[in-house]
Amino acid sequence: MKTGLQQNAGLRQELKVNPRLYQAMDLLYMPLLDLQQHLKQELLTNPFLELVEPDEEDDEAPDADEPATEAQDLTEPEATAEPEPEKTGDDDVDWEAVLLDGFETGGQREEHEQREWYEPVTVDTRDLADHLTEQLSLLELTPRQAILAEEFVGNINDDGWLACPLEEIQRGVNEWLLKEAEERDIDGEVPVFTDTEMLRMLQIIQDLDPAGVGARDLRECLLLQLRAAGRRDALAYRLVEESFEELIAHRWSELSKRFGISAQDVQGAADEIAKLDPKPGLRFSAGNDNYIIPDLVVEKIDGHYHIFLNDGNLPRLKLSRTYQEIARDKKRFDTESKDFIASKLNSANWMIQAIEQRRQTMLKVMHYIVDRQRDFFERGVQALKPLTLREVAEAVGMHESTVSRVTNEKFVQTPRGVLPLKFFFSSGLATADGDDVSARGIKDQIEKLVGGEDPKNPLTDQAIVEILQQTGVQIARRTVAKYRDQLGVLPARMRKRV
Repeated sequence: MKTGLQQNAGLRQELKVNPRLYQAMDLLYMPLLDLQQHLKQELLTNPFLELVEPDEEDDEAPDADEPATEAQDLTEPEATAEPEPEKTGDDDVDWEAVLLDGFETGGQREEHEQREWYEPVTVDTRDLADHLTEQLSLLELTPRQAILAEEFVGNINDDGWLACPLEEIQRGVNEWLLKEAEERDIDGEVPVFTDTEMLRMLQIIQDLDPAGVGARDLRECLLLQLRAAGRRDALAYRLVEESFEELIAHRWSELSKRFGISAQDVQGAADEIAKLDPKPGLRFSAGNDNYIIPDLVVEKIDGHYHIFLNDGNLPRLKLSRTYQEIARDKKRFDTESKDFIASKLNSANWMIQAIEQRRQTMLKVMHYIVDRQRDFFERGVQALKPLTLREVAEAVGMHESTVSRVTNEKFVQTPRGVLPLKFFFSSGLATADGDDVSARGIKDQIEKLVGGEDPKNPLTDQAIVEILQQTGVQIARRTVAKYRDQLGVLPARMRKRV
């Protein structure tokens, strides 16, 4: 085999994706609040962009009392009236076609710009660890106990359970203790933490508030809560302590025989247990406050559904006339400055067009959804029709991936509440008369059937199948079982009351 350097000529096709294409994808994907922040950042970084003043909006925008129910009714942004910027390589790309036809690009995304993202500022809150540490500070603990208590608190998860076995906590804290002694050149044997100390500290932790904290499993968590409530002698405590597996399997008859009591008494104790909190630590969880601002609004006016873009607080952008006049005096700038100005001017112009195209695209998609799902707006979830991204894409003349980005993380305010756009998309089942019904509507029917059943004789999956078939819905028993599981509804055997 001959080795060495060789040169070969060849032809190949390679697709390089323009950074603006990624920016277009980002703009379509962004929810309203993210877009608002993004445009504010663009105003700071691009001198050719400026805000449209309120009096200018009044002159050029449509009357606020007249909803823009069709995409073509929206006015073009002021930028379209400005002189075209200096040509760059990007002018060969049909950005409108790109926005409508999707972003099937292949290849890897390149880092094209640095962006500054602002995290929401949260107020000072006390989490579970703070709550436990505060209680421990009120106890008279020895220095050794304080070290061990800190280790325990650090190993309690958000649910309030101990996240690892006692042996691991003991091994970890002892390794730290020996390392500290070595670094400080402490002479003599260092007393490590014993099993007795570990169990004593576990008891101290489990006596703290909330009841059930520090539990190692669900059974122990329930026992701790019953103990804290003074129910140690109650039937509920005995059931959890002695027959937990049978309890969670709802084997009422078997338990009644074992304890020599009626099935009703067993069920009453089980109802008491069901009121306990299996994850007591979550009440101290620092959950994020997620505020939803709908991107679109659907209102029924005079029997017709009208669609509005809820972007009144979105910054309205236009090209700065002042900077355009400066940019026209090309004699004042060197080549590098000219390139920078041309880049920023084209970027500003493209941004305005992209925002307008985003608005048009969202309106087109929402119009089709409202037309397709009109029965839902009139009669509710059970009238929801099956709908796919592909169907919408074909109807409005866009690529499926574009519709996916338009509907992702977007919300619409409707007469039936604020809903995510993804709510309107679901698979379908056939009916006897040849129509289709949405899977979401079937789930709603199942939920209502279970909610209205006789507790002493709950509906089996097969019974639900037969009821749905009477209404013309063709559905298999395994499909009913799948939908029931997704709704969090137990099987009929475990729903039965005695």
